[in-house]
Amino acid sequence: MVRRHGCSKSPIRPSHGRGIYKRFPASHQWEVPLPRAAVVALTSQPGKTAREENFPVASLLLAAPIRDQVMAFYRFARTADDVADNPHLTADVKLTRLDALEEALLGATARPDTLSALALRQAVDGDEVLLGHAAQLLQAFRRDALVDHCRDWCDLMAYCKFSAAPVGRFLLELHGESAESFASSDALCAALQVLNHLQDCGDDFSALGRVYVPRDWLQMAGLGYDAFAEETTGPQLRHVLDMALDHVDGLIEMACPLPSRIHDRRLRCQAAITFAVAERLSKRLRHGDPLAGRVKLSSLDYAGAIVVGVLQGLGIRA
Repeated sequence: MVRRHGCSKSPIRPSHGRGIYKRFPASHQWEVPLPRAAVVALTSQPGKTAREENFPVASLLLAAPIRDQVMAFYRFARTADDVADNPHLTADVKLTRLDALEEALLGATARPDTLSALALRQAVDGDEVLLGHAAQLLQAFRRDALVDHCRDWCDLMAYCKFSAAPVGRFLLELHGESAESFASSDALCAALQVLNHLQDCGDDFSALGRVYVPRDWLQMAGLGYDAFAEETTGPQLRHVLDMALDHVDGLIEMACPLPSRIHDRRLRCQAAITFAVAERLSKRLRHGDPLAGRVKLSSLDYAGAIVVGVLQGLGIRA
């Protein structure tokens, strides 16, 4: 089993430098291996796949054993996200299922709807710190089950603290990176999260009645949530979306030091690619209408991001 670089076998580590949230409580041991049939079942397609994400999930840049761990984390996140986004489940049922996923992270006996949690626990060898990042994601999904809007930008960033930041921190800790990279990683993950919200703003409202664009910005523009039900973006909503992109660009700027703070060359390249993707997607959303159709990067955009990212990760000027 591949362990985090430079880490001892013990999963318990000090929490210094993790100001964004507390470490997962340590007290449970994972013992029961995941049945082979359960592993096969986990390959079924969730509501969204890794190929559909804006960012590289477990690219070939990462070492093969680490890719397996990253994909286990991704499948867990997708399972929880599919629960929170299921329009046919009540809030109480969603919370019950999310609680079951957390119990499985702690080592509870697996059941059919918690296999992804048990698979993740197996993949990281019961590492409490790494599992803690997965548990933090559940906080965001619980909120999604109960709340359908964000009051203001600060509220949206509080949501991203649990919905986005744990993803970057999981990758960093998996590679044994230091806490000095956390702040810039948090900023990049938050930027990607908001960009995804802007891409999906029409679908989120029509399918789930959910709006992540800050409510106070909409109110200042004289808009209600029904603005997201239109077929095209009007001038007032366009102004609000541009405000969001201004803030996203600020997050991207805060994330600029991330690649240089990562010691693992493979992860450094992937981080640089992700940074380049965020820059390009923000520009696309400046000129595209997310209500008229999904605004996304072209194959050429991705190719450019990969080239620039790899060169930057290798320390070569693009």
